[in-house]
Amino acid sequence: MARLRVRLGRDEPRVGDEPRAGAPPAGATVAAFDWAASPEHCRLAWLRGLFLSRGSLSLSGGRTHLEFVVAAEDAPLLADRLTGFGLPAAWRLRRGRGVVTWKNGDTIGLFLRRIGATAALLELEARQVSRALRGDLNRVLNAESANLGRAVGAAGRQVAAIEELEAGGELAEQPYVVRLVAEARRETPEATLAELAERLDLHRSAVQRALERIERLASTPPDGETPPRRHLARNPPSGPAPLA
Repeated sequence: MARLRVRLGRDEPRVGDEPRAGAPPAGATVAAFDWAASPEHCRLAWLRGLFLSRGSLSLSGGRTHLEFVVAAEDAPLLADRLTGFGLPAAWRLRRGRGVVTWKNGDTIGLFLRRIGATAALLELEARQVSRALRGDLNRVLNAESANLGRAVGAAGRQVAAIEELEAGGELAEQPYVVRLVAEARRETPEATLAELAERLDLHRSAVQRALERIERLASTPPDGETPPRRHLARNPPSGPAPLA
């Protein structure tokens, strides 16, 4: 720990203090650490000390942000060192100080893992898992809502078609399976195709074909008529038919 304090310049002499043997000169910077000649474990120890003394980690608002606040001239050097260490970082100037930042959760997690910051790493990973679960849940809910909307719309069209065919007397002319499915759909408009098939002891494809037939018949004009029956039912002619 004492060696880290010397490397990070935390033991700079105060006014009136006598310089200690081995202490760095006043205003020691990031460049004071011999990065190139140091082994990896010393680099990791130096980075850990730098994070403890000049770093901050924010996990609020669903975003991850880690930054080092150093002297303005040290920011590009520190960013280059981190990039060469497999941890690419960006830097900028803020109120006369250099700020080296990470905003990528994976990069921050790798850094915390390598310097041994277990508690911070566990909190970061817990938040990442929570965000991933919320995202998956939202996607599932959106998909279910879309499917439900389509099912409700289809059921509404089918019930309207059944009533239209019954009013015109054509439903009674349809095969038994079609009439059976039509009655079941009218009784339970909220049921899915699979539920109707299970209730009627039919294949799902048979139920689907019957409902498609009903919608097709309701949208097809009777012989000799141009517009579809549904259009005539909603917009009946207001005057007498034109003479031929």
